Amino acid sequence: MEFTVEFYETSEGVSPVLEFLEALRHRDQGDHAAVLRGLAKLKDRRYHREPLSKALGDGLFELRHVGRLNTRVMWFFMKGRRIITVHGIRNKGQSIAAHDLAVARARMCEWQKRFGT
Repeated sequence: MEFTVEFYETSEGVSPVLEFLEALRHRDQGDHAAVLRGLAKLKDRRYHREPLSKALGDGLFELRHVGRLNTRVMWFFMKGRRIITVHGIRNKGQSIAAHDLAVARARMCEWQKRFGT
């Protein structure tokens, strides 16, 4: 029972998470590699809970990596054992800014409207 991990794309074909990961690769290769390993682990449902992953509410989850800065990739489930990543951030604190949660939820809703729940 393996899940697939996919990247949200805007209707114009832009993937904000892939852009985030590319920028992270240039800034911090170690954190970049750790986040990629975490995304690969999400294919196995055993990793859909803490410490790697945490529920944020309303169907949204976060992949968590603690490094010099906390790196998070927000995601949700779709039918067919699919995980859709929607937003990536780095921050110093433990909490996620309301703006970032709103961005992730808006992308999740937009994706679900385009492709069904």
